[in-house]
Amino acid sequence: MKARLGSAGALLTALVLYPLAPAGCGGSGGSTFDDGGNPGPAAGNPPGNGSDDVDFGGSTGGGTTGSCKGLQCQQQACPGGGSTTVTGRVLDPSGTVPIYNAVVYVPNAEVEPFAAGVTCDRCGTAPSGQPVVTALSDANGNFVLRDVPVGSNIPLVVQIGRWRRQVRLTQVTACADTKVDPALSRLPRNQAEGDLPRIAITTGGADSLECFLRKLGIDDAEFTPPSGSGRVHLWKGQAGSTFKTATPKAEELWGQASTLKGYDMVILSCEGQEYNDQKPMPAREALRDYLDAGGRVFASHFHYTWFKNGAAPLPSTATWVGNDVDNDQTVSIDTSFAKGDAFAEWMVNVGASTTKGVFPATQLRRNVSSVPAQGAAADVSRRWVYWKSSAAGGCIRIFTYRAHPWRGRPSRTSASAGSSPPP
Repeated sequence: MKARLGSAGALLTALVLYPLAPAGCGGSGGSTFDDGGNPGPAAGNPPGNGSDDVDFGGSTGGGTTGSCKGLQCQQQACPGGGSTTVTGRVLDPSGTVPIYNAVVYVPNAEVEPFAAGVTCDRCGTAPSGQPVVTALSDANGNFVLRDVPVGSNIPLVVQIGRWRRQVRLTQVTACADTKVDPALSRLPRNQAEGDLPRIAITTGGADSLECFLRKLGIDDAEFTPPSGSGRVHLWKGQAGSTFKTATPKAEELWGQASTLKGYDMVILSCEGQEYNDQKPMPAREALRDYLDAGGRVFASHFHYTWFKNGAAPLPSTATWVGNDVDNDQTVSIDTSFAKGDAFAEWMVNVGASTTKGVFPATQLRRNVSSVPAQGAAADVSRRWVYWKSSAAGGCIRIFTYRAHPWRGRPSRTSASAGSSPPP
């Protein structure tokens, strides 16, 4: 599917950026769009209110009573039920696209570095640093922190998955609102500004997803061969782009689970065909093992072969059909679950949709008719974007799959970034 969006790449932003949060977790929560149906820790508040308090063990308001520690001792009770607040907006590295369900908090201890390599993150796990107060950003990126410690040089952390930025607020005034400069609450562009996930991109002749990540605002210096120190590594797929220096083949990436497990996320750019001879069963098993270890995979169009023809149980993620053409259509977002509804609102907020829940798409391809496959457990796959045709039946455009309880989650789409209009 080649989506023509009001803000070029908005759809791919949601699919590429947000799955880097702890998406593979089942159970009681999540912090990204690719939720398996659970409303997440902010379910008590309607989408869009920007005041989703999350209890990670810190104060939830009203000032500090009894014994306190560190910044807890700087929380103050306000008259008339008021509160000391900090408000702002979480944006992507470019500072233009709002980020939904990022956690924003004031730490009360040192924020620990992330462990290297893929990890199986559990949703609802408290972020590092013993938060004093926490909040989640809404579908427009807005957040409200309440009962914030008063004083100067107050630390603030903005995080979604392994994107994390730590800044300092010059002054927080008691019983008043302190607004955060958007330049401070956007995600980091480079390692000097904060933490970025380690991402592997396989290039392809029918996609240019490496260019798309540049549009998100990631600095060029972060794009390096796997031997380099950048956070985004390129591997050459069929007819894909390369660096001027040597770029290793994609087969070297997906040929070993140990290589895949060195990355937080793997992005597979469409190659124009399945090229199954370059994806033998040991490689397909390696990709499955990567997912089971907690890895995230974004698979564009013909990379559906990793699932349709993949190692068990991946074929059960969907009912697969041929690569039929559906031309230009208006597609729908599944709003039957909380985060699908928030996704639909987000698409309007970024200008990719003029009517909540639908948006136009061009040059549609049909590879999936339903999710999951017949006989599979109902919660194996989650439909996100679809087109329903009386002639063609159900046509799924984007779906996610719960690779293993509490573990990794791939996103499968037939979106091709290479032909999207410029912003």
